[in-house]
Amino acid sequence: MPFIQINQLDGMDPPSKARVIEAVTAAYAEAAGKDPAKVWVHVNDMPHDSFGIGGRVVG
Repeated sequence: MPFIQINQLDGMDPPSKARVIEAVTAAYAEAAGKDPAKVWVHVNDMPHDSFGIGGRVVG
């Protein structure tokens, strides 16, 4: 079964996260010819103070 992991900064509301999971599942299943029921998607929310860009903490 395919397992897709999305790492993002926290703050996305649950309805938006559900839409992302649905859209990613549908896109992958169509592109790869897989059964959407067997596609796993995990959204990992990272705290802003635990992530950096260009050597600087985002949060």
